[in-house]
Amino acid sequence: MAAKRLKLLGYGIVAALVLIALIVWLQRPRPVAVVVKTVDRGGVQDTTANTRAGTVKACSRAGLSPATGGQIARLPVAVGEQVKRGQLLLELWNDDLRAQVALAGSEAKATAALARQACVLADVAAREAERSHTLRKKGLTTEEAADKAEGDASAQAAACEAARARTSVSRSQLDVARATLQRTRLTAPFAGTVAEINGEVGEFVTPSPVGIPTPPAVDLVDITCLYASAPIDEVDAPRIRVGMPATISLDAFPQRRFAGNVRRVAPYVLDREKQARTVDVEVAFANPEDTRGMLPGYSTDISVILEQRDDVVRVPTEAVLEGDKVMLFSSAGVLRERRIKTGLSNWAYTEVRGGLEAGDKVVVSVDRDGVVDGAHAELDPTAADDD
Repeated sequence: MAAKRLKLLGYGIVAALVLIALIVWLQRPRPVAVVVKTVDRGGVQDTTANTRAGTVKACSRAGLSPATGGQIARLPVAVGEQVKRGQLLLELWNDDLRAQVALAGSEAKATAALARQACVLADVAAREAERSHTLRKKGLTTEEAADKAEGDASAQAAACEAARARTSVSRSQLDVARATLQRTRLTAPFAGTVAEINGEVGEFVTPSPVGIPTPPAVDLVDITCLYASAPIDEVDAPRIRVGMPATISLDAFPQRRFAGNVRRVAPYVLDREKQARTVDVEVAFANPEDTRGMLPGYSTDISVILEQRDDVVRVPTEAVLEGDKVMLFSSAGVLRERRIKTGLSNWAYTEVRGGLEAGDKVVVSVDRDGVVDGAHAELDPTAADDD
């Protein structure tokens, strides 16, 4: 009987222990689901980017208007047309000025002819004076006749010089008439595309009043040469130098990033926003063919590469906690906090100079509840490692 009681007691103890173990197991902390990445080797760049959206701009763009007012007589080009340097874009009514150019040209020809006549007479008078001087030495003419010949020669020489001066004046008057006529003609200063025309044949155009900008008569742009311009925070601007490599991204081409080089850093700070002063930085496309299909005015972002290191141990920047710490995911499923020594860093990767090796697993979902040193963890099945 006693043996039976002892046996039942043993069963009871075993059952109690099993129950306690079950309760403990059910009440144990559940592992936190984490997303991990593998530490690898690769390149890391120290970069700086624009604070506000930039703009794609044309290397050559001009808003053109005639230098004088008048009525549009000719518009030989259309919007979207390709034009060559020096090609006529717009011409005002200028029949009166053309007549003045013709008149000035005729006067220039007349004065030139009179100058030739005067100079021929001067040459004849000079030879006559030379002959009189020779005859005077031989006693074959009077001194009075020789003096008169020399006087006539001097007078004819002065008339020739005066005629030549009048010819120079006539040519200058012709140049003035041509320049005045040219003010009514608008020509292309460079080869490009006509982006916009403000005006029609028969309409009047007037020059812009001082301090009051008005739309140009013709907007000419060269879309074969484009660059990106964007504002960089004044704190980062001193580190940027002309020639530094950069990358360009555009909303219009979301899947592409274009290589470029810094072509200009503005020599002044913009203070349009008093609390966010910036410096305009221009980046040229490294491959001009990349700009095919782009248009001036596209929004753009630039990232200037200040320094770059290749084939270094790197960790995703999102895994780095304050104080240069990371959470290691061990093979036992336990999180361990580790301090690391960092180097170059950008939004994607941070260089590791000590504390980690390639192949280590680090937690990138560091903002989840329960991600602390010593916590049990398991891989989030919805976001596995990217190996």
